[in-house]
Formats: sequence, C-alpha cells, structure tokens
Amino acid sequence: MSYENLLIENLNAVRRITVNRPDKLNALNHATLSELAAAFREAGRDESVRVVILRGAGEKAFVAGADISELAKLSPVQARDFARHGQETMWIVEHLGKPVIAQIGGYALGGGMELAMSCHLRIASEKAKFGQPEINLGILPGFGGTQRLLRLTGRGAALELCLTGQQINAQRAYELNLVNKVVAPEALEAEALALAEHLAALSPEALRGNLDAIVIGGEAELHAALDYEVQAFATAAATEDFKEGTSAFLERRKAVFKGR
Repeated sequence: MSYENLLIENLNAVRRITVNRPDKLNALNHATLSELAAAFREAGRDESVRVVILRGAGEKAFVAGADISELAKLSPVQARDFARHGQETMWIVEHLGKPVIAQIGGYALGGGMELAMSCHLRIASEKAKFGQPEINLGILPGFGGTQRLLRLTGRGAALELCLTGQQINAQRAYELNLVNKVVAPEALEAEALALAEHLAALSPEALRGNLDAIVIGGEAELHAALDYEVQAFATAAATEDFKEGTSAFLERRKAVFKGR
C-alpha cells in the first residue's frame, strides 16, 4: 500500500513508520490518521514484522498535534467524529500485539503526545518537548490523552498538564514516567533501533502475551487480570519458542526464536 503522509521502511524484522509532514510539524489531519491506522493494521498482519518504530520526519517534531487548520473548521458533530477517529487509531497502535517504540525527536504535543502514549515504549531526545495544550484552544484532549496520561503519570500530573496546557522538557517527562529513556539527539535513532532489534530477537508469542497481559489485563479487575495472565502463560508454553528458550538456557547458549 502506498501512503501520501507516511514513509515505511523495513529493517529486517523492524518496521519503521515515519509521519512525513515536516512542513506542518507532522500534524495529524484526518488523512494522516487514516493512513496510520492502515499502516499499523498492515504491520500487525505481516508476520515478518516483529517490532515497529514510530517517528516524525525532520528535526523539529515527532508530531506537534492535530492539524489546527482542519480542526478549526469542524462542526460539533464533525469534532466528535474526528476525536473518535483519533481514538480508534491510537487503539490500533496500543493493541497491535507487537511492541511499538515511539522515537521522539522534537515536539510531542496534543495529538502527538497522545500518539506517543499509545506506543508501548518511548525514547526521547533531550530536545523533545511534551504537552497537552488543548486548553489554550478552548477544548480538551480528544484522542485519549486524559485517560492515558492519568494511567501513566497519576492524577496530579495529568491534571497539571491538561489544565495548564504548559509544555515540559524530556527530563521532566522521564520523571513523570511519560518516557522510558532520554538520550542525546545524535544518539536517538541508534538507541531506538537497538531496542527494536533486541525485542525483534525475542519470541513473538511471549512478547504478545506480555503486551496483552499488561495492556488489556491492566484494565480489568485484579482476579480477572491474573486469570488472563495464566491463559497467556499457557499459550506461550505451547510454542516451539518456549521449548527453544528453555533448551537454550539449560544448554547455556543463545536462544534463536522462530516465532512458532
């Protein structure tokens, strides 16, 4: 499939998806959201893809938010549909069943921060900036920002960022648990790719089990979530990768997982 607003690269078992609207600071309009949803569905179906890296084109922004020139023209009904479209796209990313790494090299604001939060792991440049500035437009986050921010950082930080609309730097984002690691700008691409390659060498079923147990089970009542974990554990134990992993450990060699 060809895309107008995305660049797609395959780096062995790693797929790199780049939001390619640098003149708009990679802002999310309706078309870009649709392309992201399609690209992630495609990555989910492709068995050769084990990990996805998501990044923005250029040095200024990961994604600087929703496209305000489009947003400002929406009626209330259209705004509702746009928010639902954004939430559905973020849901596809979060529930891909394969690890998604956000490579954040610049501004991650509004919808961009919401997109980053839907990824499973986030690596940020020291120059990155984060924020939910929707309050300055007289609205609130609509792509899941209030809820994912609450779950990642807690009530106090979620209220601070959503009510003030102020930006924070990468170090503060790390302290708030918004990002997993902060690196020098020149090291960002290599760090993201190294992490992706590490994950790609692991068992896909075990990765999916961990993702589902945390992402899906984490929203359930504890007893139900623990049962979900048991079922995922049993599913992983039925794979050839499990036999390979245990054999490699006992034989003191490196495991070679084939995704079976």
